[in-house]
Amino acid sequence: MTLKLYFAPGACSFVPHALLEATGTPFEPRLVKLHRNEQDSPEYRALNPHGQVPVLVDGDAVITQILAIVGYLDARFPEQQFLPQEPLARAKAMETLAWMNNTVHPTFTHVFMPHKFSDQPDTQAQLKAFNAKQYRPMLAEIEGMAQRAAAQGQAFLGGERFGPIDAYALTLLRWGGFAGIDPAGFPALWAHVQKVAALAPVARAMERERLQLNVYKAA
Repeated sequence: MTLKLYFAPGACSFVPHALLEATGTPFEPRLVKLHRNEQDSPEYRALNPHGQVPVLVDGDAVITQILAIVGYLDARFPEQQFLPQEPLARAKAMETLAWMNNTVHPTFTHVFMPHKFSDQPDTQAQLKAFNAKQYRPMLAEIEGMAQRAAAQGQAFLGGERFGPIDAYALTLLRWGGFAGIDPAGFPALWAHVQKVAALAPVARAMERERLQLNVYKAA
C-alpha cells in the first residue's frame, strides 16, 4: 500500500479523505490528533514542516496543501473526474476551491482558534464575534451555488460527478454550527450537503472521523 493520508477529524483534510474513499483504492489513513499537538512532533514536522493537515504520501512523494492534493488525486485517478476536464470549467472549479481554502476557511479559523491570532482574551473574543459575522455571508454565497446547481439540474456543485467542492462545502457548512450558524438557514446547501453525506464513500470517511453532520445548538 503506497497511499497514506494524514488527517484530523473534522478538519479540511476531510476533502481528500472523501475523495480517496471515492476512488475505491486502498490507502492507509493516519490520524493526527491536533488537540494533542501531534502535528508539532518531530516525526510529523519532518513530513510537513508547516505542521498542518492534510498530508498525502504516495510512495516516496509527499504532498501538502488542499489544492495541490486535489489536483494530484484528480490526475492520478482521472476516471473519477473529480475536476472538470474542459479548461474553463476546470479553472472555475479551481477558482471556487481556492476561495474556499484561502478566504472562507481562514475566516472560520479566526472563530474556532482565535488564540492563533492574539494572546489577549478580549481580542480573542472580538475576533471570534467579528469573524462569525463575516462567515455567514460566505455560506450564503455557497448557498447560491447550491441553488444554481439545483435549478440547472446539476447533480453536484462542480458538475455531474462528486468532487472536492462538494466535500469542502460539507465541511464549511458543518463548521458553521460551531460558529452558531444553523445549517437549516441555507436550505439548498443543507439539502445538498445531506445528499453528499449519504454517498457511500463520504459516509465511510465521516464514520472513520466520527463526524456529526449538524453540530449546531440553539442558544
